[in-house]
Amino acid sequence: MRNKTGVIMKIMSVLGILLLLFACNSALDVQQSYEFDVEIMPLPKEIKQKETIEIRCTLIDQGNFIDNRYTIRFFQFDGEGVLRLEKEGEAFLPNDRYELLDKEFRMYYTSLGDKSHAFEVVIENSFGRAKTLEFRMNEKSEE
Repeated sequence: MRNKTGVIMKIMSVLGILLLLFACNSALDVQQSYEFDVEIMPLPKEIKQKETIEIRCTLIDQGNFIDNRYTIRFFQFDGEGVLRLEKEGEAFLPNDRYELLDKEFRMYYTSLGDKSHAFEVVIENSFGRAKTLEFRMNEKSEE
């Protein structure tokens, strides 16, 4: 009986050691998709027709994956206006994606109408995480 108990203990010890050896995973766990946020400098609450305002933005990553890319889309749902990434650059077309090359960037919104303005900018990373920024401005009355 003692002999059987000793053999069982040896087998269990060997199985325990084998379990510990093969339970370890030497593969690295590489995280690619991180949360991000967008900081925006304060904006005026009113805008005149044909006036251009500058919107200063900074992307803040919670992590850094070198192959992560960001895109930007624009949706105007109230008023008439044009949004650009560069002051004299190409105007964004609604719902088209444009690549953001820098984490600090400026957008320029030009009012084309004499009513209130409301639009959204969606910034999305290459892993499908998105932030929606909503902008609203009233018509600035001429005095």
